[in-house]
Amino acid sequence: MGRSRGGLTTKIHALVNAAGLPIALKLTEGQTHDGRSAAYMFNTVQAGDILLADRAYDSNALRESLARRGAWGNIRAMPNRLNPPAFIRWLYRQRNAVERFLNKLEHFRAVATRYDKRDDNYLASIKLAALRIWLQLKSRRPRRFLQPSHMYCLSLE
Repeated sequence: MGRSRGGLTTKIHALVNAAGLPIALKLTEGQTHDGRSAAYMFNTVQAGDILLADRAYDSNALRESLARRGAWGNIRAMPNRLNPPAFIRWLYRQRNAVERFLNKLEHFRAVATRYDKRDDNYLASIKLAALRIWLQLKSRRPRRFLQPSHMYCLSLE
């Protein structure tokens, strides 16, 4: 976990599918750059997949690694880019699936208050909460699993 004047800081990186179910979760220190940790999250992205991500993940290296895998990244470009790549606004709106997942994750007290001092314990509590969210969604709406799973959303909290 990172340290600042306010105490311990962490970022939760989440990769969810089109139904809003978590595929990969990762913790980083609060002061680290977001793009450096994204390469680990791309292990599940395959050819023909679409990755929706926010501006924090906009870099040429990340886009090239997606292209090598045969996937396409619909990542909102940073405002200071001279030649912004292709971007589809209506597809980017589907990224709210990851925001909804992070909102559900914050309903768990251990995740929201960050009681754990060690990062491995905190990540374990995040994964337990994500498992509970997965099981709740599966028991309520099994038809959501019939959606195509070729779209992934990446974000951080």
